[in-house]
Amino acid sequence: MFGRRSRRDEIPGPKPEIPEGPVQWRRLFSYLWPYRARLALAIVALIGSAALSLVFPAVISNVVDSVLVKGDLALLNQITIGLLIVFLVRSLTSFLENYNLNYIGERIVVDVRQQLYRHLQVLSLGFFAQRRVGELVSRLSSDVTVMRTALTSNINVLLQQSVIMIGSIVVMLVLNWRMTLFILALLPVLVIIGAGFGIFMRRTSTQIQDELAGATVIVDEVLQGIREVKSFVREDYEIQRYEGAIARSFKAALRLLRIRSIFGPLVGFLGFGSISLILWFGGREVLDGRLTGGELIGFLIYGLTVAGSFGSLVNLYSQFQETLGATKRVFQLLDMQPDVKDAPDAKKLGRVEGRITFADVSFSYEQRQEVLHNINLEIAPGEIVALVGPSGAGKSTIFNLIPRFYDSTSGVISIDRIDARTVTQASLRTQIGIVPQETLLFGGTIRENIRYGRLEASEDELIAAAKAANAHDFIMELPDKYETIVGERGIRLSGGQRQRVAIARAILKDPRILLLDEATSSLDSESENLVQEALGRLMQNRTTVIIAHRLSTTKIAHRIAVLDKGNIIELGTHDELMLKDGLYAKLYKLQFREDLLTIGGAN
Repeated sequence: MFGRRSRRDEIPGPKPEIPEGPVQWRRLFSYLWPYRARLALAIVALIGSAALSLVFPAVISNVVDSVLVKGDLALLNQITIGLLIVFLVRSLTSFLENYNLNYIGERIVVDVRQQLYRHLQVLSLGFFAQRRVGELVSRLSSDVTVMRTALTSNINVLLQQSVIMIGSIVVMLVLNWRMTLFILALLPVLVIIGAGFGIFMRRTSTQIQDELAGATVIVDEVLQGIREVKSFVREDYEIQRYEGAIARSFKAALRLLRIRSIFGPLVGFLGFGSISLILWFGGREVLDGRLTGGELIGFLIYGLTVAGSFGSLVNLYSQFQETLGATKRVFQLLDMQPDVKDAPDAKKLGRVEGRITFADVSFSYEQRQEVLHNINLEIAPGEIVALVGPSGAGKSTIFNLIPRFYDSTSGVISIDRIDARTVTQASLRTQIGIVPQETLLFGGTIRENIRYGRLEASEDELIAAAKAANAHDFIMELPDKYETIVGERGIRLSGGQRQRVAIARAILKDPRILLLDEATSSLDSESENLVQEALGRLMQNRTTVIIAHRLSTTKIAHRIAVLDKGNIIELGTHDELMLKDGLYAKLYKLQFREDLLTIGGAN
């Protein structure tokens, strides 16, 4: 939460290689394929609209030569009526073009965001342990919007200006091929300048997106931890941290702004300078009798059109370069693979008895030092086993390996003698209920949070689960009862209330295996008794693994596994381990002494 965001916050760990250039563009344009019929209609309308735009300069040339010079009023009337019809048809084609392209754009935003969100759901827990939520939210929002612009607005400009430029050049060749070749000779200068500026803009735009994502990360973290911010009186610190991130993005934006500010006027100068040269060359053609005055005016308008279209295309090139940065970030996320995958022939695990077996299980995070070393442990159906040990001993790792949030580095974890890696993750986790130390509730109603355990549960089943969790009584005392909004992460409920709602959710799921991260030490005596009573009902006839933070909890366990430095060094009942006078007895006596001092201090 604290400290300046580093570049590693973007995508920690190994990054998928995203090839740039044609491959990336093909992948980007593939999002248009499902809407090819609508896109074809939009392109036809666009070509028609662009082609009709070419009529106007020809009409101006005709008006000058045939109407103003010869004084033909009837022809003027005909030209005016014809122009009105042309502009009406062009308006209709523009409507078809704009509506269909914008429809496609909105659909692509929906498609990419859904694809990203579905992919995030597939990724393993290890992926999220290394990343910050704000970074992922940034990719779902701002980066996808940049992709939409590239695939709709920019494509629209690309096609329209290309048709207009090519059409204008064809007409100019017909009018005077020598002047046309003179104009085309000036274009390579603009191409070289545009390419150089485009590369710089792409790099700077990517940096801006990264810095904005960093600012989003800070906002997300601070709003989720607002209680800690206020309790430590760190409002000013967090304001400075956010303002620092915004300042860095502002500096990057200024660099892009400066280059754009140089690029625009430079292209404009070259464009209008070219028109001046065209006027000079065209004037000579008129004086030599190879061009009429009206044709020169029409030629100049077409020349301006070509210059404007070419300038738009050069500017568009720089925008496409900027787009590559955002699309690379999106594709990078889409190409991340889950660490834990279902085997190709994975089967669905049916209802189990609840036997858990660890056979020579070792584990390390990302090839670092091993956290668990050759763990051998068998837990019988319905047995309660408590995991005890100092911080970092490996208790939480064992917890996470049972539902396959991670896969063991070596060894086998079995459920009812079935290797957990041979069954689907979904069917395995359906058999497991988890009550974490830090209870997380979603921001909806109490009813929605309890029903999360089993979405198809009836109202009677939901209430029965709440009663078994000692939650029904306090829920009925709330103004909106089961429709009470719990707030972000359940902030509107007390710690004991949140835990009882979480227990009700687990009871409603009705798992055969229960993983319980005991967390009643921070509760008052009344809440603790209610939670312990609810947990007692939840553990009935279920295989239960408890991470015991307070060793008084271990008395309800049938056996206690004592871990130290990734090894199970003691295993037995409370009385057996106390007689051994090993690490467990040492920890128990130390905590008992601390509890006595706490009670004495309170008195």
